[in-house]
Amino acid sequence: MTWAQKAAAVLENDHVRLHPVTEADREGIRAVAMDPDIWRYFVSRVEDEADFKVFFDTCLADQAAGRRIVFVVTDKSCGRIAGSMSYGNLAEADARLEIGWSWLGRDFRGQGVNRWVKYLLLEHAFEQLGAERVEFKTDVLNEQARRGLRNIGATEEGVLRSFNYMPDGRRRDAIFYSVLRAEWPRVKEHLTI
Repeated sequence: MTWAQKAAAVLENDHVRLHPVTEADREGIRAVAMDPDIWRYFVSRVEDEADFKVFFDTCLADQAAGRRIVFVVTDKSCGRIAGSMSYGNLAEADARLEIGWSWLGRDFRGQGVNRWVKYLLLEHAFEQLGAERVEFKTDVLNEQARRGLRNIGATEEGVLRSFNYMPDGRRRDAIFYSVLRAEWPRVKEHLTI
């Protein structure tokens, strides 16, 4: 069984539930995803129905091809879809993967949802998949995401300058963070406090 197959699992705790995206999630995701503030630092934008269709269809296609495992995040305190996060850049031979494509609707930010989702994704990556390295990247200008990554215990590694284009034509500097297998026990303890 490949990492992509093993990674596509339902993950949950008392706070959040993650399941691999399906066509049945389209309307629930749309209800949260149409907030333009979500997409400010993304390399793609969802500004209208056509953008949303491309975005959601890409999620399904990436999932079907094993390029990315797209999780739908449900906040169990209210039973509503809160957003989405993914495993991607699955480098099974190197025991490395990325957690990214992360977004939450406005009502779910600052409520602990991100922390519990990252906990479940890291736990699954290290304890079920056998990852040695889990990495994250974001726009160097995205202070909220950078703060969130530091808050979960990820280590800032550095900036890759002029990494890629943004929809407005700006060249984004990408900042990388990681958690290594040897660091996971400490990070796990920090996340469960």
